Amino acid sequence: MKKFLASLVLLAATASIAGAQSNTPMAQAAHTGAWEFGPIVQGGKGVTDQRDDFKSISAGVHVGKVLTPELLSNHAWRGNFEYAGEFYPFWQSYTPKFDRVKCLPAPAPVAFTCSGPYTVGGTFSGMTITPIILRWNFTRGHRIMPWFQGAGGILWTNHKYPAYPAANADVNLRNYGADANASVWNFTPQGGIGIHIFVKPKRSFDLGANAVHISSASLGDRNPGVNASVQFTAGYTWWK
Repeated sequence: MKKFLASLVLLAATASIAGAQSNTPMAQAAHTGAWEFGPIVQGGKGVTDQRDDFKSISAGVHVGKVLTPELLSNHAWRGNFEYAGEFYPFWQSYTPKFDRVKCLPAPAPVAFTCSGPYTVGGTFSGMTITPIILRWNFTRGHRIMPWFQGAGGILWTNHKYPAYPAANADVNLRNYGADANASVWNFTPQGGIGIHIFVKPKRSFDLGANAVHISSASLGDRNPGVNASVQFTAGYTWWK
């Protein structure tokens, strides 16, 4: 991961040194009003305590439009602003499995009756949409265009995500089912960096890295979430 991020920084520095020309592949593509679209794949893992063994993979499409002309023309940050969105109809997360019990209230003098242990966790499937991507493109280069972005989206899963083991005391408080009182709906605020590598006029190969937070905003009884994960992306873009 460190080598990948270091490569992105090196490519960004290389691009910032080069001067832009109107006839370069990048300038012909990433101008005011230009659209970009193409397939994208993404994969990564959790990086925080109790989530560092979470892994995920997804595949979908990216669509964006350059909204401004080149700004800050005499500045190292010379570039333009783009609005984009992504849709991943395929999304899977691979999480640890563990045993838990399900407890229900019982008539006095017994407070609860509990089932035997059963397995939760494992593979979750779903889809995610990121309708808000605010991206700054650095336009000083000829064939390499670095960018950074902030974004927000929504994730739906086929089971409440993520499952988590309940503390011993929790069994006396409420009913815990197989999906552990989380939510099938989660929000995905995120931010990242990346590059477009123009392999021909109006065609680019794309690499990126995003830090993603997954949280239900307490839509369920609990909000176990995934505080942070790093997701690496690769895609191919057509510019119009």
